[in-house]
Amino acid sequence: MNLDAENTAIVVDSTADFPDAPERFPNWRVVPLYVRFGDESFRDYVELAPEAFYERLRAGGQTPATSQPTPADFLAVYEELAGYERILSIHIAGRLSGTIESARTAAQLLGGERVRTIDSGSASAAIALLGLAVQRRLEEGTTDEEVDRLVERYRRDAGLLFTLETFEYLVRGGRVGRARGWAGELLHIKPILTIEDGEVIPVKRVRGNRKAFLEFGSAFEAETHDGPRLRVGIAHADAPEKAEALRELVGRTRPGAEIELVTSLGPVVGAHAGPGTVGFFWFEDEESRGAS
Repeated sequence: MNLDAENTAIVVDSTADFPDAPERFPNWRVVPLYVRFGDESFRDYVELAPEAFYERLRAGGQTPATSQPTPADFLAVYEELAGYERILSIHIAGRLSGTIESARTAAQLLGGERVRTIDSGSASAAIALLGLAVQRRLEEGTTDEEVDRLVERYRRDAGLLFTLETFEYLVRGGRVGRARGWAGELLHIKPILTIEDGEVIPVKRVRGNRKAFLEFGSAFEAETHDGPRLRVGIAHADAPEKAEALRELVGRTRPGAEIELVTSLGPVVGAHAGPGTVGFFWFEDEESRGAS
């Protein structure tokens, strides 16, 4: 079938760190994950905002835990979108969360092929950037096959780098992946990390934030070409000054690029990354015909 923004909805989960997506696009919805402090459970962004979460996290005490949405959570959103012929449900990597399995269960309960679930293979603003690339195609008119090609190329070519203040939170949450061997490093060692096929992968170790940003700039320049097709997202965990430094880095390195999103890591992603984390995401959308 022919897909457009009138007959096709996009559903992301809250780990996309794009809470205002439905305000920007009438055909978008966000399904929240959950973050828990002891017996208290909160819906990501909906019942606990990033600012309040990081304040609570920095205060110490209970370690937060996270959990995926239930199939019923997804089913409620899919049913709310009954006016759309197709739903593209785009989610955090299946190796990082069971969220996409809940989405698949809900899709099966509806039956048919109306809901298509898509594993982004990544997290945070990377999910949002993929959704925005799909949205551009919907606004021009597209097909399932074109979306499949986009997703395949995105998972292969999109870039992601981030650095942490500490490995403590990744280790606690069991998301440290192949970077586990670096978890005992000294305080001033800054790990440069990425996500490949849904797993946290170590890239390089440097000393201090300045050298981390130099590494960011070097990798970004080496792996991209300047121009408006280069789309960028920036995300930070209670570190707006680092996000601004990344924005300036992108502007200096690739002045023609479009920064589509600068966002806070929400409570669920922040529970695993920890305060002070900052990262950026990029994708050269060579086949895109429209603007976001």
